[in-house]
Amino acid sequence: MADQWRQFKEWLSNILKNVKTQRILASTRITYKVGWNLLLLFFMTCIVVFAFAGGVGAGYFAALVKDEPIRDYESMKTDLYNYNETTQLYFANNDYLGKLSSDLYREEVDLEDVSPFVVDAIIATEDQLFHEHHGVVPKAVMRAVYQELTNADNRSGGSTLTQQIIKNQILTNEVSFDRKAKEILLAMRLERYFKKEDIIEAYLNIVPFGRDAAGRNIAGVQTAARGIFGIDASELNLAQSAYIAGLPQSPSRFTPFTNFGEVKPDLSPSIDKMHLVLSRMFETNIIDEQAYEDALAYDVTADFTSPGSLPNQEYPWLTVEIEKRAKVILLEQLAAEDGVSKETLQADNELFNSYYDEAQTALHKNGYTIHTTIQKDMYDRMQDVKNQFTLYGSEKPETIIDPDTGEEITEMEPVETGAMLIENSTGRILSFVAGRDHERQAQNHATSALRSNGSTMKPLLVYAPALELGVAQPGTLIADVKYSIRAGSDIWSPSNYGGGYHGLTSARRALASSYNIPAAKLYVDMLKSGHQPTTYLEKMGVTSLVPGDKSNYSMALGALTKGITVEENVNAFSTFGNQGKFTDAYLIEKIVSKDNETVYEHETTTVDVFSPQTNFMMLSMLEDVISGGTAVSLPGFLNFQSEWAGKTGTSQNYNDAWFVATNPKVTFGVWMGYDTPKPLEVSYQGYSYGSRNIKLWAELMNVAYDVNPELVTGGSFERPDGVVQLTFCGISGKLPSELCQQAGLVTTDLFNAKYVPTERDNSFIQGEYVSIQGTPYSALSGTPSAFTRYGAMLNPAFIQQSGYDQVENPKQLLSGNLNLLTPRSGSAIENGRAPAPVFVNHSGSAISWSTSDTDVVGYYVYRNGQRIATVPAHQQSISAGSGDYNVVAIDIAGNQSPWSNTVTGESSESDTSEDSDVSTEDENASDTDSSTDVPDSSTPASEEQEETLEQDNDASEENEQ
Repeated sequence: MADQWRQFKEWLSNILKNVKTQRILASTRITYKVGWNLLLLFFMTCIVVFAFAGGVGAGYFAALVKDEPIRDYESMKTDLYNYNETTQLYFANNDYLGKLSSDLYREEVDLEDVSPFVVDAIIATEDQLFHEHHGVVPKAVMRAVYQELTNADNRSGGSTLTQQIIKNQILTNEVSFDRKAKEILLAMRLERYFKKEDIIEAYLNIVPFGRDAAGRNIAGVQTAARGIFGIDASELNLAQSAYIAGLPQSPSRFTPFTNFGEVKPDLSPSIDKMHLVLSRMFETNIIDEQAYEDALAYDVTADFTSPGSLPNQEYPWLTVEIEKRAKVILLEQLAAEDGVSKETLQADNELFNSYYDEAQTALHKNGYTIHTTIQKDMYDRMQDVKNQFTLYGSEKPETIIDPDTGEEITEMEPVETGAMLIENSTGRILSFVAGRDHERQAQNHATSALRSNGSTMKPLLVYAPALELGVAQPGTLIADVKYSIRAGSDIWSPSNYGGGYHGLTSARRALASSYNIPAAKLYVDMLKSGHQPTTYLEKMGVTSLVPGDKSNYSMALGALTKGITVEENVNAFSTFGNQGKFTDAYLIEKIVSKDNETVYEHETTTVDVFSPQTNFMMLSMLEDVISGGTAVSLPGFLNFQSEWAGKTGTSQNYNDAWFVATNPKVTFGVWMGYDTPKPLEVSYQGYSYGSRNIKLWAELMNVAYDVNPELVTGGSFERPDGVVQLTFCGISGKLPSELCQQAGLVTTDLFNAKYVPTERDNSFIQGEYVSIQGTPYSALSGTPSAFTRYGAMLNPAFIQQSGYDQVENPKQLLSGNLNLLTPRSGSAIENGRAPAPVFVNHSGSAISWSTSDTDVVGYYVYRNGQRIATVPAHQQSISAGSGDYNVVAIDIAGNQSPWSNTVTGESSESDTSEDSDVSTEDENASDTDSSTDVPDSSTPASEEQEETLEQDNDASEENEQ
């Protein structure tokens, strides 16, 4: 029984074991199947979710970039290398001037010219996987997206160098998924088209590096190397490279210089950053431990370059002038590309301004190289002379409005100056002086200040056109006498410097001495003859004329409505130095793109203005200005010799002083005056205002000669065919007559063969004249011959035809020509009635009498009823002996006055009927017959003539000193 129970238990136990095992196995199988199915379901779900998310992401990405155009290689290349590079400026002869002022300075450099340390440092710091990735690093992108979605406090950059290039060169700095998606797409496309070397080169030229030692914002590794350490990018050592490589992550924080070019007091942020860059280079095995330690110990601050002056600080007037002219050149090119003419631009201000803005953008971003005509050493030396010159004159007070307070204040205004030197044949502007102090007055007085050019206008507008038109020749006589002419509703009465007149004077002398009236008369004559002399000014580049100037008489003396610049005045004068051909002045030789393509090169063109004959005669006249005229002091101031021909000029009220002169090579002009027109001091430290200006001209030209003597001297004015030396009658310009020779008006001077006279002079006649109160009058048919003189005189018909009959005082016309008689018509003085009787007095051994009428030419003196003497009108007394005396007045028509009262003379041992001042009559002659009246040889006719021909004491010797 026990065995059975044991067997039963064993059986039961086995059954239970089997049941349990089966259950466990079954349970396990069920659990495994359920778990596996769940795992499969999970993975399937994950795949579906991820696939969905990927699809959504891909769709979203596609939606973000759907508007981005597919860019080809050329498009990407253009964008990649489109650096905003600063324009560089050069003097002539390739002397470096500097960079044009810009908000961001950049200078392009090739990768081969960059230190390998810089490349390694940039890659170690900014993109360690640069050589492995294809534009983007997915892990970095996902990390950046996650940080963006979770708004994490600490975010790591996800951009590769390639992406940074895309952001800077093609896209913007906008923070958005849209921009980021386009950045990723374009980065991968960029990597497909370009080599890694091209990409890193572009990055090194694009990235900003803070400020340089001049306080300028800089971009590009070459600009950073020069601006921070004063060396090229190829010369950077390891420490310097690490320092520069650390700047781009935060340029404003890490830059070592302030915006004033001063070293920051705390450089620890940038030094710490440099150490971090070195650490990463060491960790990535770019450098070994020794190099790492040496670089850490290196003091880069000792290598900082000293603050340098910018071109717009050292050469402010020059850089502004270059920029201004370059903009005009570029805007005209841009307009021409669009089919817009210069004339259309000038007529449409809005259109002009739009192209101007476009040209300005191109000039500051396209990295041009501009070559100018300015000679550096010459320019520098001229600035030194200008700064050291001490004879400008005193400062004068000027009331202005304070821009801050709006109140009137008084400031002292100095004398300013402007000068320009131009090469005649090419028009190259070799040098200029723009002013005395740019900080006080930034205006360029050589190129933009409009002023009256005074008498320097005379050769340009009056004498050269008159020679060209055949209106005058150098020896032509012009009456420098009181002159008035109606100009519209006004009367214009020009006067000479210092007053006074000089009578009949040659055009040559009038120009040399700068007499105003002859120039005014000659100009008015041309206008009245239908000529337009201002067309010659326009041919010579004067652009500031207004319509009213063409009929303005005072233009002859430099009174323009707006004025003229020093450049325009000197440029016009260079026509004389260039054989009568005008070549427009220019300052920019050529403009070259950063790809070394010449986008502009100046082409010299000339305009025929004056014939060679006119030009040579004009030069001959202008040489007299220096040899014996108003610029006679010039040779004493010069340190060298050259064949100069020039002209001084003074504007109204002495507001402007000018001197412009040309030689066969160059033309140079200097202006002096106050910015607010006011009179210059007539004398300062012993020099007149004109001499001070001439002295400044000479000192400036002396240094130009020192710098480049061959450029500014040499050659001579060659006399062309068609210019002859001719002897002619100066007053008429015709072949001289015998009477003209007797009058002393035969002259020899240059003559244009085209206008050589063929007619004989007819301006003189032989005739009788009388003198009444010092004025000569032609004798009438009834004028007693006892009172007349005979000789050569101007033909009354010629006088009237020439307008000389309008001269109020003939003495003015005769100044300097003592043998010339210009009697007025006798009928003009004759009053048509018999003279009034005179009253006779007796005193001692003489009798005297009162005056009679104004037309009286002399007196008959009677003793005891017999005429004993004829006395000229200016004499009213004679010696008298015993007897009864009477006096009768005779007028120009021969009419006699009634007899005077009778006076009785007393006899004496010296009793005589003759006197040295009278003519003694034949006692047997009839007192009513004047046909036998013959003047005694003792009559002092020469004394009368001398009085008649006496020069005007009020006439000034020169118009300008």
